[in-house]
Amino acid sequence: MPIQFDVDPTVAQLAASTADFVREVVIPAERECGGSVHDAPEALRETLQKAAREAGVFAPHVPTRWGGHGLDLRGQAAVFEAAGYSLLGPLALNCAAPDEGNMHLLEKVATGEQQQRYLRPLAAGESRSCFAMTEPAPGAGADPRSLRTTATRVPGGWRIDGRKWFITGAQGADFAIVMARTSGGPGDPGGATMFLVDAETPGMHLVRTIDTLDESLFAGHSEIVFEECVVGEEQVLGAVDRGFEGAQVRLGPARMTHCMRWLGAARRAQDVALERAGSRMAFGSALGDLGMVQQMLADSEIDIEASRALILRTAWELDAASSAASQLTSVSKTFVAEAVNRVVDRAVQICGALGVSAEDAPLARLFREVRPFRIYDGPSETHRFAIARRALRPYRQPSPEWPRRRRAGWR
Repeated sequence: MPIQFDVDPTVAQLAASTADFVREVVIPAERECGGSVHDAPEALRETLQKAAREAGVFAPHVPTRWGGHGLDLRGQAAVFEAAGYSLLGPLALNCAAPDEGNMHLLEKVATGEQQQRYLRPLAAGESRSCFAMTEPAPGAGADPRSLRTTATRVPGGWRIDGRKWFITGAQGADFAIVMARTSGGPGDPGGATMFLVDAETPGMHLVRTIDTLDESLFAGHSEIVFEECVVGEEQVLGAVDRGFEGAQVRLGPARMTHCMRWLGAARRAQDVALERAGSRMAFGSALGDLGMVQQMLADSEIDIEASRALILRTAWELDAASSAASQLTSVSKTFVAEAVNRVVDRAVQICGALGVSAEDAPLARLFREVRPFRIYDGPSETHRFAIARRALRPYRQPSPEWPRRRRAGWR
């Protein structure tokens, strides 16, 4: 089946409406708070989301039966990029991490009762959530098999014990999706289970909020300790001992929606650079007439267009549940994360002193936000490891493909 890159007219209109909303409503709010919402009041989120509902752009990714627009990943690509033009755009549309990924996971894995209890208010913006998998070293990080948090059967349910850190959005969240080991030990590829844990559950303690380079993810990143935290059997999300498989339902699409949102930030940085290059006079001409500046602008255009094409290709494969989706997700996450960093860095360089001024241009805030993207949702090195391993697979194992591939490679 041919890959369709054309955007449906309805999606194109929603993306255009989102762009207008972001420019008129969200960017002024971003300027007012400097893009920092780690300790922002809930009233800011509620105000922005109310405005998004009134503008008809709220929850583009949420299925229609839960009150959203029901876009597939290809449709989300256009709208999320428009939302990501402002650091607070995804928050306003209720498509920011980690809630957006959790909504997708709950839609695909949760029981009907769990969906009513957790997905319905989350999709409506009435609650917030977090995804608690990452742990301090030597626990789970880029290698989830290092998982050390445990869940032990007790009468009527499970007792969770362990420490999680860098849990985005945990402060003030209504519930957490917690990954814990229910069999095996650290290093084993299976044996994990996901649990839905309400914020008021005894034994769940938020011990600190971590001071980080980025500041635009609402409520920041926190460290959580679970000490004899008991949850009922009905709090198991998905199948026992199949948590890693269940998490993949979330992680693949979530990596791509990260790419979509950050591509919007790169596009904004490039627009600032283009405006500056076209108007700033130096050495007897506009900056944009200088060859070195033209090269930087051209390279950024190339990075943006290539990123968008990769996102759309991967979104197509994910929508089609293709076997190629895992490889393309890793390729896209690696390329886009690094391309976005390059675009923003070039924009700062082109704008000079203006580029590093936090008050006079958005580039300084964008720069601090995009750098962690090369780490979040898997560092580039981890994805490169996975990409190479998959590429090598048919060459390492005897198969009918081997002679043909060998001859094609040597010809």
